[in-house]
Amino acid sequence: MLVTGFPAEAFGTNCYVVAAGPGEQCLIVDPGIGVLDRLDEVLAQHRLHPAAVLLTHGHLDHTFSVAPVCGARGITAYVHPSDREMLADPGKGLGADLRSLLGGRLTYTEPDDVAELTDGATLALAGLEITVDHAPGHTGGSVLFRLPGAGTSWDADQVCLSGDVLFAGSIGRTDLPGGNLTTMTASLRDKILPLADDTVVLPGHGPATTIGRERSTNPYLRELIAL
Repeated sequence: MLVTGFPAEAFGTNCYVVAAGPGEQCLIVDPGIGVLDRLDEVLAQHRLHPAAVLLTHGHLDHTFSVAPVCGARGITAYVHPSDREMLADPGKGLGADLRSLLGGRLTYTEPDDVAELTDGATLALAGLEITVDHAPGHTGGSVLFRLPGAGTSWDADQVCLSGDVLFAGSIGRTDLPGGNLTTMTASLRDKILPLADDTVVLPGHGPATTIGRERSTNPYLRELIAL
């Protein structure tokens, strides 16, 4: 299985491409700001054919390029319904500081075809089976995407694309519209901590890690375990 990724031009948001192998259909996860040229390079390098876009949540830095990516290929974007409105109006997910920073300079359009994600669903797409875990807290519609890791460069039992729920050494912020620390704590307890230690975590920002590493070193998880 092929899993590769690269940071977007803005905010260092990781865009991932997942496929059963080179020359196959693929899934694109979180196409953020300024990713189109690099994404085309990755697709050409591995001879991949996009089948769908998966969104870990609705924040602009994860969704900005979803409309051009989907529109150019006639494919569907998948998002949790609690974040659905942010595809039409990204400002709903931004704090005042970010709205001021962007200042209306970014032109944004909603994808034509949007499908909604549900907790516990298994998506059969591009020859892959992806498990969806609703993990709110960073946003109301944040999700994890889990898939088998056998055959990847990590050769782990499982890979988890964690969006902005869990990072190496940290967790996603909860102070933006739709964020909630209590809900985030429940998501970490109920969705993250039960995962096996060898689960590879591919976060929305920053380097890859594992659940075992985060369980032993991440201060937010350590505090939760100690309760």
